[in-house]
Amino acid sequence: MDTQPTAFIPPAPKPRTRPPTTLEMIRIVYRNPLELWGEPSYNEPWISIRTGIGGPLVIANDPALIRHVLVDNAKNYRMARVRQKILRPILHDGLLTAEGETWKRSRKAMAPVFTPRNIAGFAGPMLRVSEDFAARYQDGSTVDVARDMTMLTYEILAETLFSGEIAGDPGDFAHQVDHLFETMGRVDPLDLIGAPDWLPRITRLRGRKALAFFRGLVVETMKMRKERLLREPDAVPNDFLTLLLKAEGPDGITASEIEDNIITFIGAGHETTARALGWTLYCLAEAPWEREKIEAEIDAVIASTPDPYEWLGKMPFTRAAFEEAMRLYPPAASISREAIAPERWRDLDIVKCAQIQIMPWTIHRHRKLWTQPDAFLPERFHPENRDAIDRYQYLPFGAGPRICIGAAFAMQEAVIAMAVLMSRFRFDTVPETKPWPVQKLTTQPQGGLPMRVSNRQD
Repeated sequence: MDTQPTAFIPPAPKPRTRPPTTLEMIRIVYRNPLELWGEPSYNEPWISIRTGIGGPLVIANDPALIRHVLVDNAKNYRMARVRQKILRPILHDGLLTAEGETWKRSRKAMAPVFTPRNIAGFAGPMLRVSEDFAARYQDGSTVDVARDMTMLTYEILAETLFSGEIAGDPGDFAHQVDHLFETMGRVDPLDLIGAPDWLPRITRLRGRKALAFFRGLVVETMKMRKERLLREPDAVPNDFLTLLLKAEGPDGITASEIEDNIITFIGAGHETTARALGWTLYCLAEAPWEREKIEAEIDAVIASTPDPYEWLGKMPFTRAAFEEAMRLYPPAASISREAIAPERWRDLDIVKCAQIQIMPWTIHRHRKLWTQPDAFLPERFHPENRDAIDRYQYLPFGAGPRICIGAAFAMQEAVIAMAVLMSRFRFDTVPETKPWPVQKLTTQPQGGLPMRVSNRQD
């Protein structure tokens, strides 16, 4: 008699059963903020607390409250100061950190790149890069899937948005991006206690070399493309890089804003998809009954549908597994805002300068919003079940005016990459595969994702 397999429960910190002291909070936030959250964060619609290290903190879990902050009254909420202290030293006025008119200029300049028509045109290059990448694998080898997905998504981004014309050696990239996020992409204890900006942050001092690597890479990339625009203007691809350079001017964006946005996309634009792909392959390895369904789907679609642009719509099981992995391991684990003016939402008083934490990590695992919230259950995202998920209880790409501009790009990229890799290989865990989720700039697997790669038998 067939039995339903027991759902796989991926590793995650257990909710705290008591509030941390101020010293504990600083230590946890520096080491791994995912370990900070207690039982109320996974059970209550919202929590309002005084932290002892700054203004009042509101943890927003209710989808209606999240919609209020990110959409209905978004004008009353700016980017939180602590978040900006982490990201602005890296990205300056890139799209993730810019505000006001600067953000509007950049968003307007980039919008044409991410139209449905352009994204459809990226499908072919995404397929070619994924196939070339898959050709490097050898049957029976053990690889770090986390690092490999960083390289794959970087190569896809370089080919699609930059037409393969990013300066420097791609081999240096993965190491440098890891070091950048390990040092500059995390909270410094001095930020939590509100120390003045002139006090040096030790973590960021250690990241200066990696940041200089990325800034140098961007400057050289811009220089190469500008020279080509002068030399052969009619032969230059009208890609993301060209579009930004052509947008420079008094009615567009500044040269420094172009540089900041390029580093945003090169340094962080691929990272969220990379992490989600790694976690997906890991979860499927631990839930082989789910993997079998996806392998069958991929094989059937590839055999009947040569155009990779159509794969996203024809591979609902593949897409669902990726979305479920992003639920369990949201690439961006927190969304932070700060109230500009006081207001009242239902029976919640939000004071001026209150810090609003919208935590996809806890929302995606909230006991009142999900059945078996800690389990890997891709069927939640199967077409017949999607309507049961509130728009604001699932936030892998954010929401509102600042929703990720590359969300559709990332979904298409992920399904094409998974289809190519899983049509050829099976990824299995090994005894050393013991990932632990750690929040840095993204939700990363501490210790990487060592996995064995095996050719699939026809």
